[in-house]
Amino acid sequence: VQLQASGGGLVQAGGFLRLSCAVSARTFSRVGGAWFRQAPGLEREFVAAYNWMGGNTGYADSVKGRFTISRDNAESAFYLQMNDLKPEDTAVYYCAARLGGTGVLSTARFYNYWGRGTLVTVSS
Repeated sequence: VQLQASGGGLVQAGGFLRLSCAVSARTFSRVGGAWFRQAPGLEREFVAAYNWMGGNTGYADSVKGRFTISRDNAESAFYLQMNDLKPEDTAVYYCAARLGGTGVLSTARFYNYWGRGTLVTVSS
């Protein structure tokens, strides 16, 4: 399984971005995906995730109501729509994936596959 994240960039506070994670997998429908981020000098933190069985998603409190994770089986990709961005959202964003399993997991060690990060910078 290979992942490639894209869509980062520079945006003003209050703006929006959509991150994409293209997934190369035999059975994308069994992929549970997540986004994590890491700001300079800080540890990597959970942002959002979905479970492969569909419908179940989870978000960090800091992004609830602003970010939405979704997937497109036809495109073998999942996304992170980020609205009302704030300077504190500035970070390198990583997409991650796991095959099968249950639940919506927010712990990085449960994800076996990672993409390279994409930088999101939010100016004030």
